[in-house]
Amino acid sequence: MSSAEGEPLVSAPALLSSGLLIQDSCHSAIRLTSFQDVRRGAISYDSSDQTALYIRMLGTCVVFKQLFARDVRVRSQVGFEPERRSSHPYLCIDFRTLHTRLGCGSTSASYDPERRVHRLLSFQRYLHSSRLLRGVPQQIPLHILDEDYTGQARCMLEKVGNWNFDIFLFDRLTNGNSLITLTFHLLNQYGLVELFQLDMVKLWRFLVMVQEDYHSDNPYHNAVHAADVTQAMYCYLREPMLAKSLTSKDILLGLLAAATHDLDHPGVNQPFLIKTDHYLATLYRNTSVLENHHWKSAVGLLRETGLFSHLPAEDRLNMERDLGSLILATDISRQNDYLSRFRLHLDQENLCMSTASHRHFVLQMALKCADICNPCRPWELSKQWSEKVTEEFFQQGDIEKKHKLEVSPLCDREMNTVGNIQIGFMTYVAEPLFAEWARFCDTRLSQTMLGHMGLNKASWGGLQQEPAPVSEEAEPSTACADTGDAATAPSDGSTATTAGGTSSKEIPQGSRES
Repeated sequence: MSSAEGEPLVSAPALLSSGLLIQDSCHSAIRLTSFQDVRRGAISYDSSDQTALYIRMLGTCVVFKQLFARDVRVRSQVGFEPERRSSHPYLCIDFRTLHTRLGCGSTSASYDPERRVHRLLSFQRYLHSSRLLRGVPQQIPLHILDEDYTGQARCMLEKVGNWNFDIFLFDRLTNGNSLITLTFHLLNQYGLVELFQLDMVKLWRFLVMVQEDYHSDNPYHNAVHAADVTQAMYCYLREPMLAKSLTSKDILLGLLAAATHDLDHPGVNQPFLIKTDHYLATLYRNTSVLENHHWKSAVGLLRETGLFSHLPAEDRLNMERDLGSLILATDISRQNDYLSRFRLHLDQENLCMSTASHRHFVLQMALKCADICNPCRPWELSKQWSEKVTEEFFQQGDIEKKHKLEVSPLCDREMNTVGNIQIGFMTYVAEPLFAEWARFCDTRLSQTMLGHMGLNKASWGGLQQEPAPVSEEAEPSTACADTGDAATAPSDGSTATTAGGTSSKEIPQGSRES
């Protein structure tokens, strides 16, 4: 079967018969211009008609030279190169042209096996394999150190419900696999794998793909942040008000939403995507752009791995919609809407945890708290997160300056400091939210979080008042900027406030959102 131009035209049934699974509402024919390489893995892309098309090969994956030249991402079961699977904003302002490099032969040529081994194995095992390749005989059983590190990570998981859990240390002990290890452990601890009859291979593959779809180049919005939010979510799920009321489905959705809530985050905020005419901004009509993308990316991986394929179709769709409702609640531009609704429920004392809609709303609030809980952590952890999120802001500002764009608020490293950004964020965003959460869950944990936030705010204030070193030729300048700018500060753990105060909808185009 071919087109008038002689190019191969493959229909959906033909692809299915050859082992290629197509998930698309229209099952239309797909034009494949040429074959370049055969690998194990998957291809996913967003088509121009705003319908997400996810293609998965059973056994092998064909990488095509030109596949609509739109948002092509290649996932391999062996390993990934970040620049080959995601549209990173630091490379170019016109994101739509980033993936034209995919068809170049140099991409696959530079993908050497040794780097693949390094990504899969721990440092000690990688060192062992390198010695074998160089002909150096092994003298020490290097796997002992690996087992020691695994043992330490296992010991940390025994205290995963502690609020002072050090996710940075845990990530090092798991060789950068904190999100996979933590999420799998929590799902198994709750008995959700057995209860929902989840296939272990599919679940593990899903978690691996989730972790790989976070951009490791992002200072803040990366897999470690997702693991931190998942750990915080677990702490909230254990609170008496939730633990005695939530169903197993609620817990499963809460953990999955926490793990995927920033999936494929580009490291820039929504106003940046809008003013650079990113195709995602057009796709989601400048409304909750990043959150919609995180949700749709998570749904894509669920379908690609078939994690819930054994469930009835209606149950699968409900799970996907509820997952989106949780993820979209993290849109910081709707913070006041959720907070006002939460405050009204608490004032009227009409939250009924036996009602499914009320439980879901509480889960939304819990995820919002987990997403921006960094100021509530102990100082040693909170300070690291503050520096990381501020550096991500500043990197966006550097890009905007380079391309002569208006610099977004809080993104100019010459006008802002970590301290004034954090003080403003805690004053206008975090404190109001966690004060209401403490009204709802008046427990030791909620009081601990408020106590840490008060101490951290005082610590940043003290650092702001320290005199900055001034050179002999430089004029003394005020180190503390007006903290009123932080009223529109992007969340530590979420995207920035949208331009123009646009609000998101609870139902996305064609299905339910929040």
